[in-house]
Amino acid sequence: MAFSIKKIAQKKLSRGRWIVVVFCLGVIGLAWLMVWQAGRGLVIRPLSQDGIPMRLIAPEGAPPAPGVIIAHGFSGSQQLMFGFAYTLAHAGYATLLLDFDGHAANPTPLGGEMTRGAATLQANMDAAYAALIAQPEVDGRRLALLGHSMGSGAVMTAGINDPDRYQATVAVSPTDAQVTEAEPRNLLLQAGQLEPQFAANAEDLLVRAGGANTDFVNGRARSFQLIPGVEHITILFSRTAHQTAVGWLGQTFGLPTTVAYTDLRMVWYLVQLAAWLVLAAAITPAIRQPRITPDFRRLPWHIIGLFLAPLAATAVLWLSNQITPVGQLGGVLIAGAQALWFLVFGLVWLFLGWRWGGDLETKRLRDSGIDQSPIPQSPNLQSPNLSTLLHALAIFAFLWLAFGLMAQVVWLPWFLIPARLLRWPLLALAFLPWLLAAGWVQQGASTGRRIGWWLGQSGVLMVGLGTAVLLVPSLFFLVLVLPVLPLVLGIMAVVGGAVDDPWAYGLGNALFFAWLLLALFPLVG
Repeated sequence: MAFSIKKIAQKKLSRGRWIVVVFCLGVIGLAWLMVWQAGRGLVIRPLSQDGIPMRLIAPEGAPPAPGVIIAHGFSGSQQLMFGFAYTLAHAGYATLLLDFDGHAANPTPLGGEMTRGAATLQANMDAAYAALIAQPEVDGRRLALLGHSMGSGAVMTAGINDPDRYQATVAVSPTDAQVTEAEPRNLLLQAGQLEPQFAANAEDLLVRAGGANTDFVNGRARSFQLIPGVEHITILFSRTAHQTAVGWLGQTFGLPTTVAYTDLRMVWYLVQLAAWLVLAAAITPAIRQPRITPDFRRLPWHIIGLFLAPLAATAVLWLSNQITPVGQLGGVLIAGAQALWFLVFGLVWLFLGWRWGGDLETKRLRDSGIDQSPIPQSPNLQSPNLSTLLHALAIFAFLWLAFGLMAQVVWLPWFLIPARLLRWPLLALAFLPWLLAAGWVQQGASTGRRIGWWLGQSGVLMVGLGTAVLLVPSLFFLVLVLPVLPLVLGIMAVVGGAVDDPWAYGLGNALFFAWLLLALFPLVG
């Protein structure tokens, strides 16, 4: 998407579109201001202990406060736990977040495929404890723990192993731990209403921990709170979940049990993302190159290919897993397996449309007298030129800014460390055939047809990847992130469609999608 001021000016947007552009830029600026305002009155300081990236978020200029170590779940990060950290910091707690081995900015890989690495997690927790008590903002005699999913098991185990260190533990979407009536001290369990497996596990843990109790003085308080309307990820952004944790820790340490602050940074992130997408749609007339193209969308082979491709991709993934575990393919858990699946998917879809769909359509046009040129082997899919490459880089840059820049300070570690960047080109190459085919079938399409392709592709990918998870259980975490896939596809379709060039669409979106997966999934040894 070559968003040059000169090019936009030459093609003159309508007055109404200029108003939309200015409005969107204003909304984006406002969103950044509101996200920045959330940190006012707080100390936000990056730390490192034993090579583990950490961050302190604490009240500014206050006496030493109770400290809380906040642990993320599998495929999580410091950023994903910011909602709890900001809320607790505004409530008077000094919070410390960390990136477990293999996650986010921590370059130390996990030890094996889908490993929980209990010993490694506890070593990371011990390092976090050492860093926390060394901070001047922290009262080392009053400490608590909070963890999500995989991190919930880590904090419960830490509270059991060292009951004298920690006065309270909050386990969000809990996994498992050897809880008793006395350990860990003052245990609060939270689970989302829309994650029944984790809710059932929380209820089981409560029973094993002695049942509901309010004995905070002796550390035997226990409770389970079902958080309405949320699942495994959205619970991290729930005001109810945040306030429940504040109330529990307040009863433990004798602090207020409510806080006026509500963490709305994720809301502002979504607002600015929407503004970026409206901006892309508004300037599309100044970017898109008009062209006359054969309407390949009318041919059955493109639709047939879309439905055959996931069958082939899932079969190849399953067969590959019989030879060697694919969960850690390429040194990135799950992402490498996804790259293999999408590579096969894209090659099959592209081949069927290119070899049969294109030839048949060109023959139809020639026979009807519309096109008298010879039948080419690859109609309308010319080799990329310099202009195409520049458009592809512009698409990637736009998506990188719109989706990721604010995510770095709200929910996702967007700045890739070297160990992840080295894998980026190869991963992007694996996604290219799929996204090239997607850009090709949408070329020249109306808005309604593009929406149809988006819906159809989203449904096929969801079913295909879901089937792959059933056949390769080591990829089970995909089930938790699959619901977000249609949203990501929609964002890529809006931005890539502004150029309406298959190669630019494919290259730009492949670079973005590979970057996104590398930001999300853990490194493995």
